[in-house]
Amino acid sequence: MKDHAHPQVTARRVIAVIVTHRPQIRATRALLLALAPQVDEVVVVDNGSPPESVSALSEATRALGMTLLDLGSNRGIGAAQNAGIAWARERDADFLLLSDQDSIPADDMVVRLLAGFSRAEATGLPVAAVGPITVDKRNGDAVLLFWEERWGPRRARVPDEEGALVPSAFLIASGCLISAEALDAVGLMNEPWFIDHIDLEWGLRARKAGYTLYGVAGAYLRHELGDRVQRIPGRSRDVHIHSAVRNYYMARNTVLLIRSGLMVRRWCWGYAAWITKYTVFYILSVPPRAVRARLLLRGLMDGLRGRTGPQKTR
Repeated sequence: MKDHAHPQVTARRVIAVIVTHRPQIRATRALLLALAPQVDEVVVVDNGSPPESVSALSEATRALGMTLLDLGSNRGIGAAQNAGIAWARERDADFLLLSDQDSIPADDMVVRLLAGFSRAEATGLPVAAVGPITVDKRNGDAVLLFWEERWGPRRARVPDEEGALVPSAFLIASGCLISAEALDAVGLMNEPWFIDHIDLEWGLRARKAGYTLYGVAGAYLRHELGDRVQRIPGRSRDVHIHSAVRNYYMARNTVLLIRSGLMVRRWCWGYAAWITKYTVFYILSVPPRAVRARLLLRGLMDGLRGRTGPQKTR
């Protein structure tokens, strides 16, 4: 590790895998600068951005001594993460730090995650990954960390104690520090699902394989979920709003998740209720309603049919 020392952390090789798609170059450059001193290497995997974006990314990564993998087309978040993971494994990474393009880590996030991983290992249970306390500034600093409750994952209550471990149902991909050893046992990201619930599905697979997942109090990441937020009467928090295309994947992959066999029956019912509310909300409240209705219903049907991969336009 560069420029960081911590008495609880042994030397472990960390490679960051950043996935980009039509990024805002200034924000992505800020992410690269924030991660550079915290990890051993950085690989940026671009998922089908326009040539001008790829050119700007190439210039930014070259200037910082990083690597850019240009996939040439949008192959989905799972495929992009797996391409970066393969590159990192060839370079003997002990840990893979996943990141989206719109995240900014605190300057000590990685060393705190490594220390948290070591403390988690000391419990004697196999550990797949640890994640930071992720907050979205647009949403009242709501924590994007989720633990297990009766009807499915719910927002976790984070202890005030620095370094405390928070048992997690899954970890959102951005900021997630994954053990290479766990990847060997659990497998790679689910490429056929393309985007949405990829991190949730991997986390459930890890837990089914007997691994644990933790959030680490004191390790912080700023992250923006969705395209924007929208105020809903009667709710204490704003709702994250995604594009109509993402509505399709969320509907389809939620049905695929319910059918996957990775969740207990209570969670299946919980997710069935959630996707019903999600569908009704978008159709009634978020323009363009007709487009969203068509894509949501198509997604639900494709999930029932077991269809995967990128959305087929028809």
